[in-house]
Order: sequence, then C-alpha cells, then structure tokens
Amino acid sequence: MILYLGTTSLVKLYLDEPHSDAMRDWAKVADMLATCRSAFTEVMSAIDQRLRNNDLSKKDYDTFVKQFSEDWAHFVKIDFNDVEAGEFVKKYGLTRFGAIHLSAAKLITEEQRKLMPLFRKTYKDQNEISLFFASSDEALCKAAAAEGLKVLPLG
Repeated sequence: MILYLGTTSLVKLYLDEPHSDAMRDWAKVADMLATCRSAFTEVMSAIDQRLRNNDLSKKDYDTFVKQFSEDWAHFVKIDFNDVEAGEFVKKYGLTRFGAIHLSAAKLITEEQRKLMPLFRKTYKDQNEISLFFASSDEALCKAAAAEGLKVLPLG
C-alpha cells in the first residue's frame, strides 16, 4: 500500500493532534509513504508558525524538526502537474498547496497504470497497488474522492 500524505497528515505523524494515532497506525502498515516535494517547506512553515504562536515549546519544535528532517529521506517525493493543479483550484476551490498535493497523488496513479503490465508480470497474485490519500482538509479529501482516489478514513 502507498500512503500519500498531505501536509496536515504529515504533521500528525510527529505531533499529537486529533487522529494522530490513526495516522501513525496507517503509516506503520504502508509499504511506502509518499508526498509532494513541496511538503517539506510546507511542514517546516507550519511548525515554525506554531512555535511563533507559542503553540509548541522550543524543545518540541527542535525534536520535530530533527525527526522530520531525518525521516524526509525515506519518503517517496512526487512532483506535480502545474496545469492540472491550477485546474483543481478552479474546479474544487482548493488552496494552492491542496491542489498541488492532489495533482501529485494523481501522478502516482497515472504512473501505476503505465507500469501495471510489468507489475502484474512480477507479482501475479496482485491486481493493483493500493494508494490511499490522507489529509485533514475536508475539501481536499472530497476533491481527491471526486478524482477517483481512495481517501483514508481518519475519523
């Protein structure tokens, strides 16, 4: 299983928030954790904002930054289709980064379709590689479902 993590889901792997335990459980069973290349900057910005808002101690901030930076090397980092992301902004009213994440996740499914004949030849007992999309952004999850992605149930 490939678990695609939007920024809000990535943060849940490191900080205790609603649904963090569920997200960590899903991450443990995933074969691969994937996200868009832009997520590193997004996560660092979000966590820095929490520190500046005094929502996070300096010690917790330092721990988060260290662990996330070390883990980053193990994530599958996906690019995105800029035109498609722009269309998602118009079509679904998504934020710019929400649209980018949706486009990145869809690129995985497109590549999966191209590689499926090879995959089936190698793994005869498997019909497909499952991709689940995870985000705390309700509008983004609805858009992902509308685009045919399997959305991870968190609540």
